[in-house]
Order: sequence, then structure tokens, then C-alpha cells
Amino acid sequence: MNMVRIDDRTDEQRTTHVVLVKARDNFMSGWGQCRNGYSVAAWACRPQDAQAVHAWVSARDEMRYVAVVGDNYRPPRTTEHYHIYVVGDNHRALEGAAA
Repeated sequence: MNMVRIDDRTDEQRTTHVVLVKARDNFMSGWGQCRNGYSVAAWACRPQDAQAVHAWVSARDEMRYVAVVGDNYRPPRTTEHYHIYVVGDNHRALEGAAA
């Protein structure tokens, strides 16, 4: 299986946003590009933002198996699409989070 991997981080963000909050996206899994496997999404954040990002991802109905992992995380072999998003300073996951 050839997994599609997309990482939205810049080179600088790869040194600052080293914590990933990953989850299986049940909405996107099982059809389209993921018709034979799963879609895994991860949000790259700074270590101090991991708790707020975890809470935000966990609150999303379509996300399953939410976990905080390191930058070296590799999705299971059954993953067809893996997308790493960036949690910037203005990301909604950080709304109301202590600075």
C-alpha cells in the first residue's frame, strides 16, 4: 500500500512544532483516497500546546484513537492518507488556552 503523506510544516516549524496529536479520521476513512484503509490526521504543535490541542482533537466527533506522539510517529500500515497540519498561534485549538 502506498501511503500519501502530506506535512504542512515549514523547515523552521519542524524544529519548533515537534509534538504531534494524531487521530484516525473516521469521516475520511474508507472511501476516496482511503477506500482500502484509513485516513490519519496529526496536528503538529509546540510542546506547551499539546494538552490544548489534544482536548480540541478529542472533542471532534469524527476523530478516534487520539494520542500525543513524538515527531517520529509512523502511522499503521493500514493507513492510506496521513496529513500533518500545523497549530499556529491563532489556531482554534488554542482559543482560551493559557499563553
